[in-house]
Amino acid sequence: MDKEMRPDDEDLTYEEDVLRNPYFLKSWLRYLDFKKDAPRRVRDMIFERALKSLPGSYKLWQAYLTERTQYIRGRCLTDHGYEVVNNVFERALVFMHKMPRIWVDYCQFLVEQEKITRTRRTLDRALRSLPITQHDRIWRIYLRFIRKIDIPQTACRVYRRYLKLEPDGVEEYIDYLSSPSVGYYDEAARLLAKAVNDDKFESRQGKTKHQMWLDLCEMISKHPKDIVSVKVEPILRGGIRKFSDEVGRLWTSLAEYFIQLAQFEKARDIFEEAVNKVKTVRDFSHIWEAYTQFEDSLVSAKMELLSDPDGLADADIDIDEENADFDLLVARYEYLIERQPLLLSSVLLRQNPHNVYEWHKRVKLMPTPKKIVECYKEALETVDPLQAKGKPHTIWCAFARYYETHKRPQEARAIFEKATQVNFKTIDEVAAIWCEYAEMEMRLHNYDGTNVLNLCPLLRKL
Repeated sequence: MDKEMRPDDEDLTYEEDVLRNPYFLKSWLRYLDFKKDAPRRVRDMIFERALKSLPGSYKLWQAYLTERTQYIRGRCLTDHGYEVVNNVFERALVFMHKMPRIWVDYCQFLVEQEKITRTRRTLDRALRSLPITQHDRIWRIYLRFIRKIDIPQTACRVYRRYLKLEPDGVEEYIDYLSSPSVGYYDEAARLLAKAVNDDKFESRQGKTKHQMWLDLCEMISKHPKDIVSVKVEPILRGGIRKFSDEVGRLWTSLAEYFIQLAQFEKARDIFEEAVNKVKTVRDFSHIWEAYTQFEDSLVSAKMELLSDPDGLADADIDIDEENADFDLLVARYEYLIERQPLLLSSVLLRQNPHNVYEWHKRVKLMPTPKKIVECYKEALETVDPLQAKGKPHTIWCAFARYYETHKRPQEARAIFEKATQVNFKTIDEVAAIWCEYAEMEMRLHNYDGTNVLNLCPLLRKL
């Protein structure tokens, strides 16, 4: 026996104690505390002797393993000492297989050694050995480990097992799948769509359902070719129906999805539907910007194509047909720009269809007399005098004045006759209608027609 391994005279008291009481834990602990400054080999020998007598002592195993791992850390990973410590852990688990702390320390020690297969198998053994109430301690290490290694297939299988225990952890899995290094966007979109459609799902990351919808839209619009197991359009339309405002990004994401698939006509239909359905200026502005950029990009691409006639000839492309397509694209773009004030007016009226001031503005935007008349008729059918914002009688008066200025007095009189039958909110509005009616007759020099005031119920009461 080496000299340093031999007991000193000072050790005899402790040696006699442990020999007399080999199954008494405190005797071994007192001996180890006395030899705390001894060389590592001496302390290891004492630990081994103690564990031979008390193999079921958690306190001894934990102290021994902690000391061995602290000593070996920092060395080269190929050092044989790591394998020696691993064997000590394995021996400990023969007796301590129900102790989660031992499993946690062993698994973390293996992760540091970057032994992928052995670590995974040890983590699986830990899950099999420990009761399910202790599994969360192992899963935390397991998930950090699989995110660290670059093996997506293994990580996906592990995450699917984890979700059977903790379904609410799906967001972490979605983040992993949608990371650029993994790129499993199809499964990520499927799980995210399932989460947003589950009314009982609560985000651990504190996200609202609207934020989750936006994440889903962004994922779909950026990676349309990778997502095949999800019916994209019905899902996005479901989100649009569910949220009454701030749906601009949902609409643009749906259009972007078809743009990425080179289905430009379908994307244009989506944009047109969006600008005719949104109810807030904010959503309209978001969609309008995306729509104009889309049309501008088509015009620019076609212009670049036409700038190389030799390339068109080599590709056997009909130049006249391409020129006709270019003219059509430019005409569509210009028509879209011209319609912007009218589309914005429609948005404001969808917010409040009883806004009298906005109806007056809308009439001024109409390009033809036929459109103006249709706009006035729509306003009169839509505005409820009892809910109106503004003075609803002014629409009737303006409509009659329009007919009057266009030399159609009979139609103007018909408008006033209908106006006198409307149940306005205040008496002042009723009086204003009758006064405008009489003033029109005076302007037309129909002085007998001014007798219409005799029909006014307010004057008859006087």
